Amino acid sequence: MSLLPLLNQRFAAALAAVGAPDAQPLVQLAGRPEFGDYQMNGVMGAAKALKLNPRELAQKVIDSVDLAGIAASLEIAGPGFINIKLDDGFLAQRVETALADPKLGVDTLPRQRVMVEYSSVNLAKEMHIGHLRGGIIGDALARINGFVGQDVIRQNHVGDWGTQFGMLVAFMVESRKAGEAEYALKDLDTFYKASKKRFDEDPAFADLARDYVVKLQGGDAEVLALWRQFVELSLAHCNDIYQKLGLLLNDSDVRGESFYNDDLPVLVDELRQQGLLTEDQGAQVVFLEEFKNKEGDPAAYIVQKQGGGYLYATTDLGAIRFRARELKLDRCLYVVDARQGLHFQQLFTVARKAGFAPASLQLEHVAHGTIMGADGKPLKTRSGENIKLVDLLDEAIERAYQLVSAKNPELEEATRRDIAKAVGIGALKYADLSKNRTTDYIFDWDTMLSFEGNTAPYLQYAYTRVRSIFRKVGEWDSKATVALTEPAEHALALELSRFADVVHLVARDSQPHFLCAYLYNVATAFSRFYEACPVIQDGQTNASRLKVCDLTAKVLAQGLGLLGIAVLEAM
Repeated sequence: MSLLPLLNQRFAAALAAVGAPDAQPLVQLAGRPEFGDYQMNGVMGAAKALKLNPRELAQKVIDSVDLAGIAASLEIAGPGFINIKLDDGFLAQRVETALADPKLGVDTLPRQRVMVEYSSVNLAKEMHIGHLRGGIIGDALARINGFVGQDVIRQNHVGDWGTQFGMLVAFMVESRKAGEAEYALKDLDTFYKASKKRFDEDPAFADLARDYVVKLQGGDAEVLALWRQFVELSLAHCNDIYQKLGLLLNDSDVRGESFYNDDLPVLVDELRQQGLLTEDQGAQVVFLEEFKNKEGDPAAYIVQKQGGGYLYATTDLGAIRFRARELKLDRCLYVVDARQGLHFQQLFTVARKAGFAPASLQLEHVAHGTIMGADGKPLKTRSGENIKLVDLLDEAIERAYQLVSAKNPELEEATRRDIAKAVGIGALKYADLSKNRTTDYIFDWDTMLSFEGNTAPYLQYAYTRVRSIFRKVGEWDSKATVALTEPAEHALALELSRFADVVHLVARDSQPHFLCAYLYNVATAFSRFYEACPVIQDGQTNASRLKVCDLTAKVLAQGLGLLGIAVLEAM
């Protein structure tokens, strides 16, 4: 059992023993280490209910709680807080146990079938910086949920359907006749803009595009074949980005809007049969009393346009219906821009009303903010265009290469290139993941590539620094017993013992920045430990401290790996 559940369990039993069975203990990290490692809150509320003096009740709890072999001391602070100092022997045993466990002491959580929907690009356009946060955060959450034992389904809900694809297919046919299609598709943004220009300026081309839409929606075999070719080419562009960015997504994770197309008339009929639909100006609408405007009018959730067309709102409903009925999900995480918040609130409300999403299915909009430029506006190119994601990744790697070359010019170029990719991509990811995902942040190359502070290069270097110790030491006794004798050893062992609690917290709350902050704390605690506690002294190797170093390296590597960030044996 990880630390926090263990401590809370013991204090809950103690509160029950002193006559407060309904009191909920809240054990948290101590604000000031000199007062202890953890602090238990909850006595004051229980004392008020029992009409007792809080400090007297706190003493009764201390007398009753079973923390033998776990806590070295318990002290009352203020009006009833209990400060907890963990026993060195207990922490040493936690280090030993974590080292013997491939998952470093991280317990498996109750198994759920969890879908993480992320990236979800529009295949009509090339991936740009607006797709970065969803991809990075979603990938980390997929990794973390899998690590704690969840049955994870990664999902790329791509935009691969709709009227614009008639235009794109028509332009692809025209480009192929001119022998330019393969060249043109190398730049999807340019391809899209060129096709849109033709659509807007040439009435004959626009009519042709509309004909293709009708044929596409009608299942015309020839047009469907052309559409599939466009989708495959578009996905190939996406896969190149995913691979360079180190995301786990691949073709098997794709289930686009087109997948649900045939089922949408059935879905609309179900909504109608349940009395949820109202016709409004020719459209089929679900009116939501829960989302009234200032005038008191209910919000309109449109599921079918005038003329019979469907929207992504309809497709999203179809996806929930399919995921609940066919995939039997327990939890679905939508990693999408915060600006889509109202859409998801209304989507989830309609899905519940219609019975498409049972109460047992957790539907969560994992909202993220926007990447901003120094001017405080969404980051764009100087000409005001969206920054292509492939260009951003290439620049990250090139900047890291220049940095590595300046620091280690003696390394072979191939080695510097490998280091640059790990550092550049890692820096880009960590700069995002280390921020609270709900907030916007300012994009800054110098900060994210710095080897100082809470950055990926600092943590990657910290890992490399730990591993270098073992190269210097050579053979050592890995079966030695861990013994903690110095405050810096205690502090580092405490941080390492918190790994499971932090991973569980991130899996529950979908907030990767907690893991980033934790890893930074581990790295800084190791730095203090390494300065205060020599691993080699008077020619003798301290095997106990080497074991603490070993766990530090493993936790840093595993923690960064859960964020999708590579570590290096040498930098």
